Amino acid sequence: MNTQSVHIKKLSKHLYSANSAIQMEELLTDLLTTSELSEISKRLEIFKLLKEGKPQRQIAEILGVGIATVTRGSKALKDKIHYE
Repeated sequence: MNTQSVHIKKLSKHLYSANSAIQMEELLTDLLTTSELSEISKRLEIFKLLKEGKPQRQIAEILGVGIATVTRGSKALKDKIHYE
């Protein structure tokens, strides 16, 4: 098992221990900085807008992120489709 897999397993186990939405919010705010929470929220919004069919450049402008960040999100979605 590679290092990334180990980290993902530990993080997943930690987050899975939440028994409610409020507990999940507490876990996340204890674990992540405001900046990290913002970046994760933007990435989730990228996925949402890509699924809605918005153009990558428009998404980058709307969210104030680089086109490479949006492209990475697009690639992640395409790779996920192949696993489903």
